[in-house]
Amino acid sequence: MTQRWIDLDGLVNMRDIGGLPTAGGGRTQFGRLIRSDNLQDLTQDDVRRLVDDLGVTDIVDLRADRELRLEGPGPMREVSTVTHHHHSLLRERTDESSEHVAQRALGTTPRRTRGADFWARNYLGYLENRPDSVSGALSAITGASGTTVVHCAAGKDRTGTVVAMALDVAGVPHAEIAADYALTQERLAAIIERLSRRPSYGEALATQTLADQTPHADSALAILTALADGWGGAAGWLREQGWSEQEVGQLRDRLTAP
Repeated sequence: MTQRWIDLDGLVNMRDIGGLPTAGGGRTQFGRLIRSDNLQDLTQDDVRRLVDDLGVTDIVDLRADRELRLEGPGPMREVSTVTHHHHSLLRERTDESSEHVAQRALGTTPRRTRGADFWARNYLGYLENRPDSVSGALSAITGASGTTVVHCAAGKDRTGTVVAMALDVAGVPHAEIAADYALTQERLAAIIERLSRRPSYGEALATQTLADQTPHADSALAILTALADGWGGAAGWLREQGWSEQEVGQLRDRLTAP
């Protein structure tokens, strides 16, 4: 799994989802889908590597509108060959404070016990409250001509949900998907340290411990189980959103076909 990490100067939680086994005996392909924390601090060398070396053509940004306004456009917005897709997984509230947006984005709302069940409920909330955005994010991955980067703030929760669904469509076993989700534990301290320096998230993280934010495999397994029980899997959920069998197959092929 370690070889999947992509180390850049301006972020700490980027990795390729290639190399994971599928139920049919194959593997997910490298260079199709990359998951990441936010891209605000990329250096020019980082941008060059993403575009020229890794072939990034599309970026799916899962942050809320307020996060985008506070954080600014980021250096990848200056690259004319990259298409940006914004699909917020949070229900937008016009009268909400920036602090509360950050709390919802990072799951730091006060007086909550943050075990696997807490995170699983959060993730299922994305499907309930923003099915259009979840479907739109997966559609952007399907239609990309090159490599897609999916990111939120930490690259953990919102990103983890969309990536887990993509991998489920690709036929990756649930245990492997959960292991990929939990792999973020290796970079969690660096993620929290990085976000704490940013004005959008520092206050929301001030009272958090690493244990509060730790991604556990059980959280990913819970949402995958809910998808399986309710819709026969992520593919069935997408069909309920209006996807055709052909479109579901295109997403599967996008991630698995040589």
